[in-house]
Formats: sequence, structure tokens, C-alpha cells
Amino acid sequence: MSRRYVNQLSHGDSVDEAFLVADKQLRANRQGNLYLQLELRDKTGSVGARLWNATEELARTFEPGDYLLARGKTQIFQGSLQVILTHIEVMDASRVEPEDFLPQSSQNVGKLYNRLRDVLLGMHDPHLRALVECFLIDEEFVAKFTAAPAGIKNHHAYQGGLLEHVVTMLNVADKILGFYPDVDRDLLLTGIFLHDVGKIEELSYDRAFAYTDEGQLVGHLVMGVEMLRDKVERTADLTGEPFPNELLLRLKHMIVSHHGALEYGSPKLPMTLEAVALHYLDNLDAKLHAFGREIRDDPVRESSWTPYQQSTGRRLFKGAPRNAAGTDEA
Repeated sequence: MSRRYVNQLSHGDSVDEAFLVADKQLRANRQGNLYLQLELRDKTGSVGARLWNATEELARTFEPGDYLLARGKTQIFQGSLQVILTHIEVMDASRVEPEDFLPQSSQNVGKLYNRLRDVLLGMHDPHLRALVECFLIDEEFVAKFTAAPAGIKNHHAYQGGLLEHVVTMLNVADKILGFYPDVDRDLLLTGIFLHDVGKIEELSYDRAFAYTDEGQLVGHLVMGVEMLRDKVERTADLTGEPFPNELLLRLKHMIVSHHGALEYGSPKLPMTLEAVALHYLDNLDAKLHAFGREIRDDPVRESSWTPYQQSTGRRLFKGAPRNAAGTDEA
């Protein structure tokens, strides 16, 4: 019998399915009774779940990245769908199909990667093109770059998400750069490619999405600069010349400043035209993607608005509810 995925669940449904545990917290209510707060995931998304009257012994039997057979019933709570669990059972990984549980990009990863190569290898600057080639001939790097998410929860949080994010930014930049002749095209395109490159090591994504130890302690900005410096040392083999110091400095600056503000984790504010452009392109794609997903995934189809989100400080207008025939309801 085929499984029912998260995106097929609605209020009042009975649940009896296997899920990947994306997050686990053992909490106490006001009376001091323990309960489990879980995030359960499959390839279509994730759903919150609670198991009342839990014990420490039960909580110790599994961790994020494990598979659970979960039974319970769905309900809408504060505008979001959740599962009230009646039973959980740890499952052996050999009993499941891993591809059913990690979300994937809806786009063709092979086509995305070909587009990435076409844009980057079409650059004219010999040093930047050689730098990009040093990354793209590294098979281990390419395997990680095409599989990695761009984030673990909100920002293109699915396998292939980092590649999709970068290619979208490259495509947008390619459309608008004619309006900004003072921006160095090749430098911006290279910065787009490299701005989140450290995430391939900052995050783990073979099962549940999480931060690696190095990712927690160092972060993808510093890790990206280290990866850049490693590849720069190899470009002379392709060009016969050392990599220009100022060009390297500009690329480093784009990586460390692309979050755009000190309070968002950038140690430096953007201070070149290319760094400013990179920050706004990155923010545009991340925000529109996250807000669009919030509208698409809202389980309350009858409402014209999404629930209030603390992280964004707003609700989003979805438009008038549509009936089964696809027309606006009067």
C-alpha cells in the first residue's frame, strides 16, 4: 500500500506512517509532566508532533536522523498542522526507502548543474574562470554541492537546494547586469557561486539536516574563505600566473559580507558594488522562496491569510479561498 505524505495530511486525519525524526525535544508541561515535541519529516515536508505522558527512557531510544513508525491524529493548532501521537516505534533503517524521507528539489538537478557550468565557464576573466574550473573538476566537491540544502529549515531546505539557490541568483544577475555597467559581471557571478560554498561542510544532509561540529563552531563564512584559498593556490596550474591579490581580496569580502548586516552574522558590511549586489540578490531569492513556500504549504485552505509568523513578524495574504473546481468562492 502506498504511503501518505506530509503534504497530503489535513485536519482530523488518522496517521499510521513511517517518518524521519528531524528534531526531538523532551519537555515538561505546567504540571511537570513530560512530553515529546518532535518534528517528523518526509520528502514533501515536515510536521510537528506531540506525544503526551512521555518518559526519559522512551526519549533515549531514538535521535534525530532515526526513523519512527508514528500513529496518531492530526489537528490544527495555532494555525499550523500537528500530529497528536498515541504510539511511536523505532524502525530499522533497512525497512524504509531513504528517498521517501529527505526533501528534494522539484527542479532537475542535472539541468541546474549544466546551467551553472554554462554560465560560469563562459566568463571572460581568465583567473576567475580558472578558479571556477578548480572547483568543478573536483568530483567530491561537485557531489556535495549538488546534494546540499541551502539551510536546515527555511532557506531552500532540501537536497539540491543550494544548487537551485545559486543558479536562480545567477539567472537573475544575468538578466539585470546590463542595467548596472559599473558592476564587474564576472566577479559578481563568481561571488554568487562561492557565497554559500562553505555550507557543503557546515551542514550534514545524508539523513536529517543538521549542523556539523565544524559548522557549529566555525560557520560557513569562514569555511567558505578557507575553501576559496585552497582552490586559489591551484589556479596557477591553469593560467601560469599567480592569482591577483586584489581579486582574491574582493572575493573574500563578498563571502564574509553577503549577509549584509552585523546582526545577521556578517563580520563586515558590503563595501564594494559586487558585494552589495550579491547581498540583495541573495536576500531576494531567500525571502521570496521562503514566503512562497509559506503560502503554498499553509494547511488551512479556507483562510485568505497564513498564520502569523514570529520569524517574519507578519501574516501573508493568499487571496480568496478557491473551491474544488478551482474558482474563487463567492
